Amino acid sequence: MPRELRQSRIQKIWIPSKDDKHAPVPRRSGGGLHLANPPTVIVMVGLPARGKTYMSKKLTRYLNWTGLPTKDNQDAVKVRQECALAALRDVKSYLTEEGGQIAVFDATNTTRERRDTILSFGNENGFTMFFIESVCNDPEVIATNIMEVKVSCPDYKDCNKTQAMEDFQKRIECYRVSYEPLDPDQYDRNLSFIKVIDVGRRFLVNRIQDHIQSKIVYYLMNIHVQPRTIYLCRHGESEYNLQGRLGGDSGLSSQGRKFTRALTTFVEEQNMKDLRVWTSQLRRSIQTAEALGKPYEQWKALNEIDAGVCEDMTYDEVKGRYPDEFSLRDQDKFYYRYPTGESYQDLVQRVEPVIMELERQENVLVICHQAVMRCLLAYFLDKSADEMPYLKCPLHTVLKLTPVAYGCKVESVSLNIEAVNTHRDRPEQMKKGSGGLIRRNSFTPLSSHEPIKKPRIDGLNGRPVRETRPGPLSHCGTSPLPVPLSGKILKRGPSDRPELLQVCK
Repeated sequence: MPRELRQSRIQKIWIPSKDDKHAPVPRRSGGGLHLANPPTVIVMVGLPARGKTYMSKKLTRYLNWTGLPTKDNQDAVKVRQECALAALRDVKSYLTEEGGQIAVFDATNTTRERRDTILSFGNENGFTMFFIESVCNDPEVIATNIMEVKVSCPDYKDCNKTQAMEDFQKRIECYRVSYEPLDPDQYDRNLSFIKVIDVGRRFLVNRIQDHIQSKIVYYLMNIHVQPRTIYLCRHGESEYNLQGRLGGDSGLSSQGRKFTRALTTFVEEQNMKDLRVWTSQLRRSIQTAEALGKPYEQWKALNEIDAGVCEDMTYDEVKGRYPDEFSLRDQDKFYYRYPTGESYQDLVQRVEPVIMELERQENVLVICHQAVMRCLLAYFLDKSADEMPYLKCPLHTVLKLTPVAYGCKVESVSLNIEAVNTHRDRPEQMKKGSGGLIRRNSFTPLSSHEPIKKPRIDGLNGRPVRETRPGPLSHCGTSPLPVPLSGKILKRGPSDRPELLQVCK
């Protein structure tokens, strides 16, 4: 018999009623993904100093950020058999009792006997197994990895670098004697795995069987280890910032225009080779990029979070007109979805292609908005969904991100141009609740009495677009750009390919 449904007040989606006796018990607390597929164990394979831990930590951070609860099992780096078995017990506990969806088993796992033991463990517990083997024969890459990561570990605290290097090389040779690589043609032909060869120069992919494995492969094929710097900043202060209004498409204030000049000077001083500039499609970010005098790309994915029926309002106006919605957002800011708008959870899905492209690129300046910048920053700094909506991203400040071995170094640079403070702290009286909320990228029904949703973007000539009532899906046609812009502009459409600017008719 079909179960009764109720609408989640926070996420605005339909879920089985809690009083339904046949409703499934959620796998985890919070509002993350609930997948029908069995949990996944990712097994790292390869000789020491091949970047396995680098990949496992980076992959864990990415999967957690996308909403897949993932744990990197640090105990598994021990080589003794009893420690490996203890680590597997920890993996089982995480996936069956703690609500985890993916566990990363980070060890050398260089012999078939060890991998067969792990496979038996997976089969006994109904886990999906996926192997990642890192193969590298480039002496320079191996030496760099040893010097940057291995020599600084506690094992070599009292050794000089030369002694540490020699000792670690001997350790590698001990593993090499018994190393049995994954065999895609015979012994391991039925396993799901990817071989990463020479730090991403080549890849060999075998039997990818589900969405999570596909997601992992795509991510690993996009990351690189080349030195680079990522700059994140918000647009200059806007007129709506001065008025304390949400969203909209207002232009820069006088202080915002001062910031564009300061940003231009800052970028010139950085003297970054082949710096790429990305903006949203909203006027205030484009005006900020225009002042740089450099080519830039527009990404619709970088637009500010859509506040739905609350667009163009101040927080006081929202509290007065929609007091329940105002309170619900304070209760769970990450999962709360504005009526006919978005949540931070939706925003993470929207900016995922931006993250993937940032991983592919070298030096990039991203000019975006407060909520979007929080999402990007949470990825690079490994912040939780609970922390993300409260990360401080002040106006007229540039965050300089430098990826390092197992994380990311961040430097905050204020350009000394005064601006209003748009940050709202977490209300002290509000405690984050838990519940079986489901992650969806679904249409959000209009749950308020507001009959009209205000336009997202003003006309390019500065006049507001005529308000429209909800109706059938509109179609889009191309249109020439009606205002002169000095920079070269590439707009990314739904396919994220450069194309002509589109306007909905």
